[in-house]
Amino acid sequence: MKVTWFGHSAFRLEFGTSVVLVDPFLTGNPVFKGDVATASAGATHVLLTHGHADHVGDTVAICQATGAKLVTNYDLAMFLARQGLTNLDPMNSGGETDQGEFTVAMTIAFHSSAEIDANGVSQSLGHPTGLVISPKNSAEPVVYHAGDTAVFSDMALIDEFYRPKVAILPVGDRFTMGPRHAALALRRFLPSVETAIPCHFATFGLLLPDASGFVDAMQGAKAKVLVPQVGTSFTL
Repeated sequence: MKVTWFGHSAFRLEFGTSVVLVDPFLTGNPVFKGDVATASAGATHVLLTHGHADHVGDTVAICQATGAKLVTNYDLAMFLARQGLTNLDPMNSGGETDQGEFTVAMTIAFHSSAEIDANGVSQSLGHPTGLVISPKNSAEPVVYHAGDTAVFSDMALIDEFYRPKVAILPVGDRFTMGPRHAALALRRFLPSVETAIPCHFATFGLLLPDASGFVDAMQGAKAKVLVPQVGTSFTL
């Protein structure tokens, strides 16, 4: 599996003939210096964890340009359908869907998810979620993208059901888990994880500027930490 981080929580996963974008916040992302068309070239799927603008990002433009299928919670899918998207596969927490070469399971996450319009009116866009991406080719790793969340003990059930080998966890603090909580999640609730990838840091001034605290908190843990570099691909 080839993985590229675009900063914040935005990732590109490539395996088989699938090109999966998760939370493609590119335009307006201060740490993303690439080109949206290049970053999204060949996309077959866009997966969204929740409805905040710094996660929905360029979803509409990408799906319209590439024909990628949108997979997200029902409320957010219907909201984006009103913006012109038609290739939709809505689901919700606890469910799984078959996407051909892989399945998507939607898990709970503890955060918020709403859109505030120009008039200051808040509209619910469903519950925030995490995502488990399970390639059918057993040579590829199962990936748990936790979305924006606090640590919660039912992460142990996610581990029990799906046995993820890779976990992408937010570590930037304030709006999500910080380094200590993310490390505890891995040590106590996600024993199947072999590679831990931190995200949701260094994007804005309110977030932690780097992942060093997470690296320190993971000293001696079973899972190895892979701190990604924005725009640089790596293989899992």
